[in-house]
This record gives sequence, C-alpha cells and structure tokens, in this order.
Amino acid sequence: MTDDEMMHCPEKGRQVERLRAIMHRLRAPGGCPWDAEQSHASLVGNLIEECYETVDAIQREDWPHLSEELGDLLLQVVFHSELAEEAGRFDLDEVARGISDKLVRRHPHVFAEGDAGDSEAVLKQWDEIKRAEKGHQEEPFLHGVGKGLPALLRAVKLQKKAAKTGFDWPEEEGVLDKIREELAEVEAEIASGDGEALGREIGDLVFAVVNLARRRSLDPEALLAAANARFEQRFGAMEAQLESEGSSLEEADLGEMERRWQLAKERSRMA
Repeated sequence: MTDDEMMHCPEKGRQVERLRAIMHRLRAPGGCPWDAEQSHASLVGNLIEECYETVDAIQREDWPHLSEELGDLLLQVVFHSELAEEAGRFDLDEVARGISDKLVRRHPHVFAEGDAGDSEAVLKQWDEIKRAEKGHQEEPFLHGVGKGLPALLRAVKLQKKAAKTGFDWPEEEGVLDKIREELAEVEAEIASGDGEALGREIGDLVFAVVNLARRRSLDPEALLAAANARFEQRFGAMEAQLESEGSSLEEADLGEMERRWQLAKERSRMA
C-alpha cells in the first residue's frame, strides 16, 4: 500500500490492511523515531491504559467514544504483531488464525457434534477443552487461572473456578459471616500492632467482599470504579461549596469538610 493509499484509502473492506500498512511504515527506516524505538515491554503500559479506557467508555455507555477506544486497543494488537513479525515469531494473520481456530475447537456444539444446551454447559465444556489443550489435566485445578489479571478480576476468576467443584457457600449468609469474621481479624491485628499480619487480613477481607459481589453477579472492578467516580464527584462538590463560602480545602478543618461531604452525598442521591 502506497503512502497516498495509507492517507486516503476510503474503502470499507481495506481498513485493517490500511492500519497494518501504516504501522509497518511507522516502524520502517524513515518512519517515526518513537514508534521505531518501542518494544513489547515498553508498550505494556499503553496496552493496559487502552484496556481501561475501553472499559470506561463501556461503563459510561459512551458508544461514539467506544469506537475510538476500540481503535486504540486494536492499534496495540497490530503494534505487538508488527514487532513479532519483525523478529520472525508470528504476524497478525497468525494471531487471527489462532483465535479463529480456538473458537472453532471450543465450540463443538456449533461446529461439530458436541452438545451444550445452556450457557453453564458451554462454559463447562470450554474449561474442559482448555485444560485438555494445555495439558493441565494433572495440574492443580486452579493452575494458571486469571494469570496476569489485576487482583480484583483474578479473585473473581479464582472464586468462580473453585465454585465449580462445589467449594462455595450454599447460602449468602455464609459469605456475610465470612466478611464479619475477616473484619474481626483485621480489628484484632490493628490492636496487635503487627503490620504484616494486618496486611494479610485486609487482603482476606477484600477477597471476602469480592466473593459477595460474585455471588450477586456484580463485577467488583466496575463497583470500585463507580465508587471512585462517586468519591471524585462528591469531593469536587465539597470543594466547590467551600470555595463558594470563601473558604478552601487548605483552610477548612475536618469537621467543616465532613459536613459539606454529607451534603454533597445527600444531593447526589437525590439527583
């Protein structure tokens, strides 16, 4: 593809080809110095950032922006594939073929003679095929689950996988009791002054709370993101209220900030 085609190609069926050509051009001699300097490792931060920005657009239901974020995320796939192709490891076609082959193999109820009547059966079949493909039949049951995921997401994955064996609370009250138990252990370690043990118990408490979210089919990552947004909004409202009264965050004491925080919280609930 020529430079002119890269700049002006309008054809709907050629845009992935165009993106690959642009990426190759940027990495080639005479291209972009920044792009030419990048490696798989140097791009990890960009990849994570684009994933989270895509999630944010979905959570805000910002569909026009989602298109842009998916494009940024696609760029990361193309970029890493270009780096791998230069090193002679694989290219974007092999990436696409690999995931296509995997989808066919793991959907025998669609592409072969398999049988899976509902979503639960589909997921069970997927896990069985995955373990067989990766040779993990003799590995521990939780081997490799959620490897590389952020801790909240991995906690959900581990809990879901363990629950498939029956290792789960039969009633929600058991989860609540576990949260209370872990909170009591946190309080005990605060009293003991053992900072290392306190850290462990706080981790166990977070894990137990994640389990409650999982039981309710709630995404803890999304819940925490929403809590962050509420905190940011209420803090901003508190700051604005102080400024409207001729005060500031630096000048107000904790009691003044708390009163305005509660007011901002009440107003946000009424909105």
